[in-house]
Amino acid sequence: MIGLVLNTLRHRKAGFAGAFLALFCAAALVCACGILLETGLRGTIAPERYAGAPVLVTGDQYVHQDKVKKGKVKHKAKALAERAWLPASTVDRVRAVPGVRTVVTEVTFPAEVPGAAPGSSWGHGWESAALTPFTLAAGRAPSAAGEVVVDAATARTAHLRVGSRVPVSSPASTGAYRVVGVTREALPHQTAIFFSTEEARRLAGRPGSVSAIGVFPASGASGASAVAERVASAVQGTSATVHTGGDRGRTEFWDAEKARIKLISMGGALGGTALLVAILVVAGTFALSIQQRQREIALLRAVAATPRQIRQMIGREALIVSVGAGALGAAAGPLLGLWLRDRFRALGALPPTLDLVLSPFPLFAAVLAAVVAAWAAARLSARRSARIRPVEALGEAALSGPRTGPLRILAGLAFLAGGVVLTLVLSSLNTEAASSPVTMLTAIVWTTAVAILAPIVARTAAALWGAPLRLSPIGGHLAAANLRTRSRIVGSVIAPLTLMVGLTGTILFAQTTMGHAATAQADAGTVADNVLGPKVPAAAAAALRRTHGVTTVTEVVHSTVRVGLENYGIQGVTPAGLSRTMNLDVRSGSLNGLDAGTIAVSSTAADRLGVGVGGTVRMTLGDGTPFAPRVVAVYGRGLGFGDLTVAHDLLVAHVDDPRADTVLVAGPARAEALRSAVRSFPGVTVLDQATLSEDKAAAGAEVNYVAMGLIIAFTAIAVVNTLAMATADRARELALLRLVGTTRRQVMRMLRWETLTVVATAVVLGTAVTLVTLAAFGAGMIGSAAPYVPPVTYLAVIGTAAVLALLATVLPARLALAARPADAIGSRQ
Repeated sequence: MIGLVLNTLRHRKAGFAGAFLALFCAAALVCACGILLETGLRGTIAPERYAGAPVLVTGDQYVHQDKVKKGKVKHKAKALAERAWLPASTVDRVRAVPGVRTVVTEVTFPAEVPGAAPGSSWGHGWESAALTPFTLAAGRAPSAAGEVVVDAATARTAHLRVGSRVPVSSPASTGAYRVVGVTREALPHQTAIFFSTEEARRLAGRPGSVSAIGVFPASGASGASAVAERVASAVQGTSATVHTGGDRGRTEFWDAEKARIKLISMGGALGGTALLVAILVVAGTFALSIQQRQREIALLRAVAATPRQIRQMIGREALIVSVGAGALGAAAGPLLGLWLRDRFRALGALPPTLDLVLSPFPLFAAVLAAVVAAWAAARLSARRSARIRPVEALGEAALSGPRTGPLRILAGLAFLAGGVVLTLVLSSLNTEAASSPVTMLTAIVWTTAVAILAPIVARTAAALWGAPLRLSPIGGHLAAANLRTRSRIVGSVIAPLTLMVGLTGTILFAQTTMGHAATAQADAGTVADNVLGPKVPAAAAAALRRTHGVTTVTEVVHSTVRVGLENYGIQGVTPAGLSRTMNLDVRSGSLNGLDAGTIAVSSTAADRLGVGVGGTVRMTLGDGTPFAPRVVAVYGRGLGFGDLTVAHDLLVAHVDDPRADTVLVAGPARAEALRSAVRSFPGVTVLDQATLSEDKAAAGAEVNYVAMGLIIAFTAIAVVNTLAMATADRARELALLRLVGTTRRQVMRMLRWETLTVVATAVVLGTAVTLVTLAAFGAGMIGSAAPYVPPVTYLAVIGTAAVLALLATVLPARLALAARPADAIGSRQ
């Protein structure tokens, strides 16, 4: 049996090359997704700023909740969106612990200097320099309000030295500071700017609070672990948490810890989708390969090969091909994982402090996935060919192929029913976390149904397109005949094309549907005459209020809160004169009562939370502060402005950066006057609100595009692979047409007509899958079943599918037609 398998592989390299390529891509994709998943599960974050503190005390960065399920209590914790601060009284508790030699307090706040990467430049008080530790290479420590010490990297990059003046922008103020010292050290992933103790606390804007406490054990203490235990006992019952060792990095880079958790869901979702698509693609490739070998299998059955032997032969062929392809794909997987890491870092979805975890497990999983997918696909594809009787096998191999069996029809109908059920479920989901995986699964189930019923689809398409094709006397007539007699092979080509169009459309247009709805609501709800941003400090907003012609200034800041364990977007707005700058489409209640103890909620959030005007929403703000405001209004434009709205002054006290994301200005003041008012605040300018909304939607969508783009690329490779296999196998057929008098041009015209018909059929089916899926997605997420499909993007999807299909057909056909017909007709099949 092994000799027969090896001989088959040696003489049918072209047929197995397609399966090899599909399995190689599948293994590489599964391996890369496995690396992302393992990084999320086992990734470590080394401390930088707090590397010198053996014991670190910080606020609890999680919301905790106990849930009882089936009599068992399960504890769940979800990360907060902002830094959790500690009351200064905690310092006294820690200082009183036996074995503690020194306690060092820290305040952290955004402090940006020219050249620093956004979100990576932080201000501190010089008293916390020992936490790294930082030491002075030149100059002295800052002692006055206008003095700073810069780290070595900043001094080198910005060409600063002792005596230089450097502009520093912080939430509290923007101005020039004199450099009085330069450190010997620099941190790999952040800029450190040190101020005097009093100035740092003023700029942090958190009187009576600290962001971290470093604990140094006494020399005679039993060790950091023992001291940490005693400190933990001392702060028990407060919001403080104690960290040692590698755990310090997780609390220092708490945003990286959030990214690690997101990586788990992203890697799992992407890997699961990749595996489902891989099974579909590999099954289709093996099905086509086995259909092309019907004569060979028929001959083996005629010379007394048993069905079991046929299945064993095909299974071993699949095993040999999949092991080789899986091993090479697994070897390429880490390279793909590194590329994904770089792309996610560039988009801000993966912080540089969290590096990839590379271990053998994803590689083994990729090889195993390739082997299992190939073996299952080959056995399923060979099932009918192995079971029919020898005489029937020879007859079916000579003719057009067997009719679709009842089991296949039942399986196709089952998947159609599954698609209907998932579509109904999707239409009832109104949160992105719940709807995103269901959206992809719905599209995949619909396309799976098309793949299973592909022979029926192909025969139906041949009947529908037959009359128009016959208007072309030779090429079209031949194309119509081929489509009718080669329904199984045509179906094998339609399936991956439908998958490509359906998945691409779903991925692209789910984002455009959400983005368009959000942008439309933001545009309709922004009634201000001008919008300024980004990162507008309170002093700039005050300067705008003093500008002639300005009647209302609304500061808008955004954050994320937890209601229970669920995330909700929240905005803080200046209540005074809000109706002159923002129209939230209030459905009930009034925004006139918006103050420090009240909240307005979107209609979607109100339904989800089961609250109305007069009700109470219990939540945890971004920094861990509990808050239970009373609902004063329910509004309709939640997509454009967030699910929750509170007073600006309330929210800014609980965010890391209290600068307004945007400032809405009403009044007849000219744009030039507004620019003049904020000229002393770098980066603040007059914005186009529509463009700003589109940019925000695009920023959130790019990560999904990168992740799911790999699935699209894999599907596109499968399309090219399948079409090239199908065309290359027709060398003898094309030679016969040439021998009976058909010209080369007529043969190529026939192939182009066939391909265009297949593409048109796949486009119709893929578009139907996309529209049905998106209609359900839109009904749940935005309350409208009408998706937003940009015409140019849709035409680009169709055009790409058509170009790939034509290239994959024309190039192999030209190679086949290059040989003399008499030589090609006698070649091995």
